Amino acid sequence: MSEVPPENQNSCCRTSRRDIIGAVAALAAAPAIGLVAGPVRAAEAPSGAAPTETITPDQALKEIMDGNARFIAGAPTAHTKDLAIIKARAAEGQWPIVGVLSCADSRVPVEMVFDEPIGRLFVTRVAGNITTPEIIASLEYGIAVLGIKAVVVMGHSNCGAIKAAMENPEVPGQISALFPAILPAVYMSGSDDPMVVTRQNAVIHAATLINSSPVVEAKVKARELKVVPAVYDVATGKVEMLPIPPAMRTTSK
Repeated sequence: MSEVPPENQNSCCRTSRRDIIGAVAALAAAPAIGLVAGPVRAAEAPSGAAPTETITPDQALKEIMDGNARFIAGAPTAHTKDLAIIKARAAEGQWPIVGVLSCADSRVPVEMVFDEPIGRLFVTRVAGNITTPEIIASLEYGIAVLGIKAVVVMGHSNCGAIKAAMENPEVPGQISALFPAILPAVYMSGSDDPMVVTRQNAVIHAATLINSSPVVEAKVKARELKVVPAVYDVATGKVEMLPIPPAMRTTSK
């Protein structure tokens, strides 16, 4: 979230809380009264980027997948825009179009993978790319307040969290707290191949995000948001989008 100058922190924080509460309340009531809340934004997108309000979910996903193609080809462009954005606009706010729930693995540099400049992706990261109340709340903020148009739940090849959950070894500290959220993918996949489990895990948590959040569900039903599971190959750099089986959805596509 954007930083606020010290002299303006009190008033800005009060406004932010009102905006969040109002937007989320309107979205939660959407099945009865319709979706009336628009995104609240402190800054417009930088020159050359499509305004968030006018972009569709499909266009948002196409933008990041075009970026992934540039990344694979070794011809990224985002880094040429970042310094100008930092100097001109980053202190004013953010203008993301896509939210990403990614694994915390250091080999998955999300902005580089999709060749997106600063302010264009709203990224949450946790080992195993699992949904937790905190992760869901963060993505709800991105959807209800910032107006993101799509969420990608992205697993990756050679995921240590997936392998650990499959092996279920004794581990130090609280690492094993990750396992219960990954075990459904182990059981549902019926496979001992970590990549098969990784794909299943991404699908499960994309479906969980839709089915457990009234904010997400309302936007998906209104066709104003898409939630898509995906896997990233750390060897090739390629991102593959996956379908969510209809049986795992409690809402319409």
